[in-house]
Amino acid sequence: MDSKTITGEQLAGMVDHTYLKAYAVYADFDRLCREAVEHHFAMVAINSSPVAYCKGILAGTGVHVGAAVSFPLGQTALETKVFETKKAIADGADEIDYVLNIGELKRGNTAYIEDEMLRITDVCRDRDVLVKVIFENCYLTKDEIRMAAEIARKVKPDFIKTSTGFGTGGATAEDVALMKSVVEDIVKVKAAGGIRDWETCSKMIDAGAERIGTSVGIEILKQFG
Repeated sequence: MDSKTITGEQLAGMVDHTYLKAYAVYADFDRLCREAVEHHFAMVAINSSPVAYCKGILAGTGVHVGAAVSFPLGQTALETKVFETKKAIADGADEIDYVLNIGELKRGNTAYIEDEMLRITDVCRDRDVLVKVIFENCYLTKDEIRMAAEIARKVKPDFIKTSTGFGTGGATAEDVALMKSVVEDIVKVKAAGGIRDWETCSKMIDAGAERIGTSVGIEILKQFG
């Protein structure tokens, strides 16, 4: 995808319309879902608790419900992540964005990261649900990003993702390009965190991102248009 040739329709179809605040209430989810349908976004990105509620609103619209799992720290036990993934899917999630265990990655425990990725990816595959693995790049070295991407190239989740948006930094075009260079076309890349205008968004797309996670997708579309 090239930011210079992308259409507004294609751009909207790349956006994961995001609202992950701790203080979110049903009125926020009503608005989020209404906006996602109106603008033809790919999905709404929410925490796992309101999945069933949003699924009820979005049923039949073509907009996916995406559940964030072990969000935003990734520091829950693997069995807990698997349970949360299964529960979110049972409630109607079409996509899962889970945070990998950052601490295990940083101490070089690649066997753990691979097992975690395999188990959650298998749960999603068995249920025909997309799975995205959140790296949280702001806490990782370039070698650690590359290490996680190499595991993903082997396991083949649908996407690897730059950030939660809750860390000390968000997506960078440099990191997107690094992730893409490792996984090539085997796994897709999602950029999220700090993408608040079309200029930034376009850099992510040109670096190889095929999904954009943002809470300001409507404003980005306006700037694009």
